[in-house]
Amino acid sequence: MSDQSQVLDASARLLKAIDAGDWDAYAKLCDPGITCFEPEARGNLVAGMPFHKYYFDLPSSGTPRQSSIATPVVRLMGDVAVVCYVRLVQKLDAQGQPVTAAMEETRVWQKQSGEWKHVHFHRSPC
Repeated sequence: MSDQSQVLDASARLLKAIDAGDWDAYAKLCDPGITCFEPEARGNLVAGMPFHKYYFDLPSSGTPRQSSIATPVVRLMGDVAVVCYVRLVQKLDAQGQPVTAAMEETRVWQKQSGEWKHVHFHRSPC
């Protein structure tokens, strides 16, 4: 499998872990010093895993959700890869009707000891 395919696969596994609330799978894919800009951080750069763990520790809503990666672009730069895409999240609204939300995401991966680790991301609503 090419590095590009490995990075796309790791990105899909990361989103699956988020959707399932699977902290162990998420943490395995991430570097402990991960940094991010995301709406939940209210314009601040967040570093480390504790900020993210808070959301995994919240009670599950029990409603199914599924993320899809739309129009991905992968750029490899040695042991670093940048993946840009629109994330489509299918879920149920408060009335139980299916809805789709969209986020623009850029994720940075670094190959560490032969494995791709998620080291930074930026997420913005479309």
